[in-house]
Amino acid sequence: MAATPTSGAASGGDLQRLFDYDRRQPLQTTMQQTREEADGITVASISYASPKGGEVPALMVIPNSRGPFPGVIVQHGLPGTKEELLPVGIDLARTGAVAVLIDAPFNRPQQGRVRSGPLTFTPKDRDEQIQLIIDLRRAVDLLVARRDVDADRLAYVGISYGAAMGGLLAGVEHRLKAYVLAVGDGGLVSHFTGPDDLNREEVQSFPAKERERWLEAMRPIEPINFVGKAAPAALLFQAATMDEAVPRQDTLRYYQAASQPKELRWYEAGHFLNCAARKDMMAWLASHIRIDPRRYRCTA
Repeated sequence: MAATPTSGAASGGDLQRLFDYDRRQPLQTTMQQTREEADGITVASISYASPKGGEVPALMVIPNSRGPFPGVIVQHGLPGTKEELLPVGIDLARTGAVAVLIDAPFNRPQQGRVRSGPLTFTPKDRDEQIQLIIDLRRAVDLLVARRDVDADRLAYVGISYGAAMGGLLAGVEHRLKAYVLAVGDGGLVSHFTGPDDLNREEVQSFPAKERERWLEAMRPIEPINFVGKAAPAALLFQAATMDEAVPRQDTLRYYQAASQPKELRWYEAGHFLNCAARKDMMAWLASHIRIDPRRYRCTA
């Protein structure tokens, strides 16, 4: 059952409001520690308040040069952590951008969320997906509040699950000029229930009533239903011809649902892509938020 735009009782406006929050609330940013990386880049461990409760653990990566800088939000996959994509944040800082990376709600142990995996396959997953999008919008607030960031040069980079959630974010957050959605699909429903998905058994093993309860909760907030509202932001989809996690048809459905301007680029690679994809990403971002791709060095 492939994901298609939802036509349930809730209107588009009602769904949009799920991701609203009071932007006037203080960020309550706390600095934990900082460290210097190569080229004088600073990595700061911080947190800020989530409008949905608790703190959002984050990393901020800052170039050692004079701003104003573009700002980029970088979002990890599933299961994953912000630390896994820190090399991407450092690469972006090297090209002249301030990068922010946050942990998704399913990966915040300080909030007592210890469990066997990132998903519960209950309506709790819906709550955490909504919280993630709101927390990402607060990350935009965090960037805009910095004196060294140019609020007109903001972008998003999402990998895998982060790419799926980027499509949802793009439909509700219009302060970002560009979104890179790498090896993503239309969302959790698309990923686990599509006819050509590899992980179908993870949902099919649940009793039918539980499975339908989860699907009913998740379908209305499936990113594929929101990515068509991303305009005027530009979208770059990056996909792998040998992707072991995202079938080709899921990639195409996600891309086809998106608004213009958009572009889809394929790479002869597996799910983790390759240097060619990362170089393309930097060059594409340069055309939208004016980073310096000449400073990028692919070491993979």
